[in-house]
Amino acid sequence: MLSLVRTHPFQSGRRPLSPGTRAGLGAAVALLAIVSLFEVADGRPAHYIALMAGAPVLAAALASWRVVLGVGVVATLLGVAFTLCARAIPPVNGVNVSHSLVNGVNVVGIALATAIAVVVALVRQRQVERIAQLSKLASVAQQAVLRPLGPQVGTLSVAGRYISSTATAEIGGDLYEAIDTPYGVRMIIGDVRGKGLDAVRLASIVLGSYRHVAYERADLRAVVADLDRAVARSVGDEDFVTAALVEERGGTLTIVNCGHPPPLLLRRGAVIPLEPPAPAPPLGFMPVVRPRVERLEPGDRLLLFTDGLGEARRDGEFFPTADRAWRLLGHGTVADGLASLETALVEWVHGRLDDDIALVLMEYAGPGAAAAAAVPSWEVGAAEA
Repeated sequence: MLSLVRTHPFQSGRRPLSPGTRAGLGAAVALLAIVSLFEVADGRPAHYIALMAGAPVLAAALASWRVVLGVGVVATLLGVAFTLCARAIPPVNGVNVSHSLVNGVNVVGIALATAIAVVVALVRQRQVERIAQLSKLASVAQQAVLRPLGPQVGTLSVAGRYISSTATAEIGGDLYEAIDTPYGVRMIIGDVRGKGLDAVRLASIVLGSYRHVAYERADLRAVVADLDRAVARSVGDEDFVTAALVEERGGTLTIVNCGHPPPLLLRRGAVIPLEPPAPAPPLGFMPVVRPRVERLEPGDRLLLFTDGLGEARRDGEFFPTADRAWRLLGHGTVADGLASLETALVEWVHGRLDDDIALVLMEYAGPGAAAAAAVPSWEVGAAEA
């Protein structure tokens, strides 16, 4: 079977110029225009030809090497044109002859500046392409380690979000996962000590182990023990992973906490930190955990987060997570809630975060909820009415 592809009759194969290329080209053209106006206004002989060498140099800072070469060719031709015009003027005491020699040297200088600028632009362009490839690899690694969550896991509406503290790194040591197991919906959120590739490696080990043992162990404490052994085999004496594990089964919520910030339960306008019954050390330090059990109500939401959220501050003032959680997270879909939280957080810190942040928000709709329903709470209520 043949497939037909419809193309626009005026579609061009040329790529549109990038903003950087347009800026570099605009600066170079502006410089050439200004120098040309000065030459025309000054009369004879040509005095400003050498300044045209700056045009390809300006373009090289932002534009591609092809654009730089084009700018250099135009600058060289303009230099030749002004040199020839100066020679056409009758000599006065040999002055024009000496200026012609200087202008010839200036034209050669423009050509040399163009060659150097082309090389610089080519090197810069290759570096930009390499950075783009690394960013793409980081994005692929993020999707492999942190798989997208939701919108539905079992009977829960679930959304996850990773907020990087730097523009160049899309993934770090923060981790999360939510899976539907024979023992209910199980979620984990964790934070690896340290940053960089070692933190990413350890995060992938923890998630890989969790995705296996969460289906095999009936008790969350056994899951913690397995994860602790996986971390201990993979790190040094000073490395560890804080983590909180959550299980929802039939409206019963079970939480075990290994040195991690406690989840926040959002219920009827209130925000309740679910502190563990007793503190436990992080994974890697043989934690002995005591579960906390809560009975969920329809419409309850649970926020899991890493300590980057608790440490976000401006002018020494921490982001008021508990005070603003319900207003930001209590309405709309769970994905909308996390988007609102991220927007408020970035605005609070003026775009400067000290640490990566992982967020998971889940909503319990109640027994018998439709598995495919990922709608705002008020729509669920309206449907029931």
